[in-house]
Amino acid sequence: MRRRVSIAVLIALAAAAGACNEEGSIKVHKISFSGVKAVDQSRLKNALATHESSILPWGKKNYFDRSRFDADLKRIQAFYADRGYPDARVTGFDVKLNAKQDSADVSVTISEGDPITVAAVTFRGFDVIPPAHLATLQRQAPLTVGLPRDRQLVVTTHEMALNELRDHGFPYAKVATSEDDEPGGKSATLTFTAQPGTLAHFGPVEIAGNKSVGDRVIRRELAYKPGDLYQRSLVQDTQRRLYSMELFQFATVEPRNVDQQPADVPTRVTVAEGNHQRVSLGVGYGTDEKARFDAEYHHLNFLGGARSAGVHGRWSSLDRGLRVDFTQPYVFRPHLSAGAEAQQWYTYTPAYQSVVSGGKATLTYRASQHTSLSFSITSEYHSSSIASGVLNDPARRNDLIALGLNPITGEQRGTLNAAGFDFNHSTTDNVLDAHHGYQIAFHTEEAGKLLPGTFNYVAVSADGRYYQPFGDKIVLASRVQLGNIAPGGSDQALVPFAIRYFLGGATSIRGWGRYEVSPLSSGLPIGGDSLLAFSEELRTPLHGNFRGVLFLDAGNVWADSWGLKLNDLRYAVGPGLRYDTPIGPLRFDVGWQLNPIDGLIVNGVPQTRRWRLHFSIGQAF
Repeated sequence: MRRRVSIAVLIALAAAAGACNEEGSIKVHKISFSGVKAVDQSRLKNALATHESSILPWGKKNYFDRSRFDADLKRIQAFYADRGYPDARVTGFDVKLNAKQDSADVSVTISEGDPITVAAVTFRGFDVIPPAHLATLQRQAPLTVGLPRDRQLVVTTHEMALNELRDHGFPYAKVATSEDDEPGGKSATLTFTAQPGTLAHFGPVEIAGNKSVGDRVIRRELAYKPGDLYQRSLVQDTQRRLYSMELFQFATVEPRNVDQQPADVPTRVTVAEGNHQRVSLGVGYGTDEKARFDAEYHHLNFLGGARSAGVHGRWSSLDRGLRVDFTQPYVFRPHLSAGAEAQQWYTYTPAYQSVVSGGKATLTYRASQHTSLSFSITSEYHSSSIASGVLNDPARRNDLIALGLNPITGEQRGTLNAAGFDFNHSTTDNVLDAHHGYQIAFHTEEAGKLLPGTFNYVAVSADGRYYQPFGDKIVLASRVQLGNIAPGGSDQALVPFAIRYFLGGATSIRGWGRYEVSPLSSGLPIGGDSLLAFSEELRTPLHGNFRGVLFLDAGNVWADSWGLKLNDLRYAVGPGLRYDTPIGPLRFDVGWQLNPIDGLIVNGVPQTRRWRLHFSIGQAF
C-alpha cells in the first residue's frame, strides 16, 4: 500500500513540475536511506542525480525530477553491485511533501543482501620483477581477503600491478584479471596474470616545441638517459621536473612507436613555452600609509639556462625599499640549485623606524620530489627604534612584536651574520588542506661564531605533522613543534628579539591570542628560548562545502634554553568551522583555555576572558 501511495505522490509531483518548468517546482529538502549498513551513505548520496537543496538562502536549489529519480533507483543497484553486493535491491521509497507543497523529503529503503567476498588474491607471471617489489605489491594491494569484492579496488589493484611491470623495463606489459567464484557463489578468487612482453630500455630522445629554451636545458632535466632500463616512474618524474621550472605552459614526455614494441624505446619531449618575462604593478591607498606603489619584474630565463631573477620595489609613506633575487637552477647537477637575495628596506611610521640592509645566499639540494636540504648564509644589519608614546601603549604591543621589534628596550641595533641548515620532507597530498601523509621540517642556525657579528646564538627547531584519514572525509591531523635558542655566554642581549619564541593565536594554542603564551615580566609576555607544542584536530564533513573541527592544543614557552617542563603546559580546546573555497578553507575557531595564565596582562589589563575567536584562510596546520 505504501508503494502505491508513493507512486501517486510521484505522479502529482511530475504534474506539478510540468506545469511550472523543466526542472520542476518541488525542491528536494532531504534524502535519506533505510537499511544501509555496508556502504557509506554520503558516497551513495553523491552517486545520485537527485541532490538535496542547500540549507543556505543563497545556496543552490535542486528540484525533484521523476525521470531522474527513476534512473537513481537503478544507480543504487549498480552502486551496490560495484561494491560486491549484486543482490541489493530498492524495496521501497517515499516522497513526503511539506505543508506548503513546495519542498519534499525523499526516503529510500534498501535490502543489501549478502556480499561476494574476496576468497584470495593471486599474482601470476610476476617473477620478472624483484621479489621484494612483488611482496610490496601483494602487501599494498587494496583488495582484502574476507571483505566484499569492490570493483574500484579491483581496477586499482590491476593498475598497480601493471605499473609495477612498467617500472621494471616492460612498457608493453599487459595484465589480465580473472574472477573465479567459489562454491556457493558468495566468494571469489581474484587472479592477476602478467604478460610482460619485451624487456626494453630508453632509446633516443627527441625534443620539440622549445624556442628560447635550449635543448641542453631540457635534456639536463631528464630523469633518464638512452640505455637506461625503461621505467614509467622516470617518465613521470621528468614531466614533474619540467613543470617545476615554470618555463613551460605545457610539457609532456611520451614513448614513440609503441605499436612496434621496440627494445629501445624512443621518447619525445614536447613543450610549449610560456611568457618568461612578467611585470606587475600595483597602486593603492590606505589611511596609514597613504599612497602606495608596488612594482615587480621577474625574468624566468635570465641570461638563458633557465636562470631566474627578479626585483621588487615599493614606495609609500610607511615603508619603501628594494629587494632583488637570483636563482641558478642547475649547479653541476640537476638536483642542486643556488639562490641569492638582497634588500635595502626602510620603514618609517609615527610609531617606529626600522632599517634592514643585507642579503642571503642559499644552496638547495632536492633529493626527491618529497625531500630537500638547503644551506644558507645570512648577513644583515638591523636597526630599529620605537617612539616612547607607542612603547607605553599596551594596545600596540602585539603589533610591535609581529614586526620583530623589541617592546622591552624600545630599540635594537646590530649585525646578524648566520649560517643555517634546513631539511624538509613531505608526502602530503595538498599543501593548503592535507588529507593524508606527513611533513617533517628541521631548521638550525648559528650566528656570531663562524661568522662574527653583534648577535651570538645557536637555534634549532623541528615541526612534524601527520594526517590520518578515516574513510573518504574524516581526517585526524596531528602536529608537534620543538624549538630552542642557546645565547652565546647565556647573554640574552646577543639574541635578536625577532627570533624569540611566543605561542598563542590562530595557528598554535587557540585559547589565547597571538604572542600571549610565553614567560612574563610584570604580566607582559617577553618571549623565551625554548618551546614545545602539540595539537590534535579532528576534521569531518558537515554539509556541502562546510566542515567541522574539534581541536586540542597544548604547549608552552620557557625562558631558559632547554627549559622544557612537561608538567607546565597550557591547554586549550574548542570547535571550528571550515568552508572550502578555491584558495583554501575559510577558517573560524573558538578556543577555550583549560588552565589560564595567572597574572597575564592583555591590552594593559589583567586577562579575564578565557576564550578567543580566530578567523583566517587555510588550515591551522
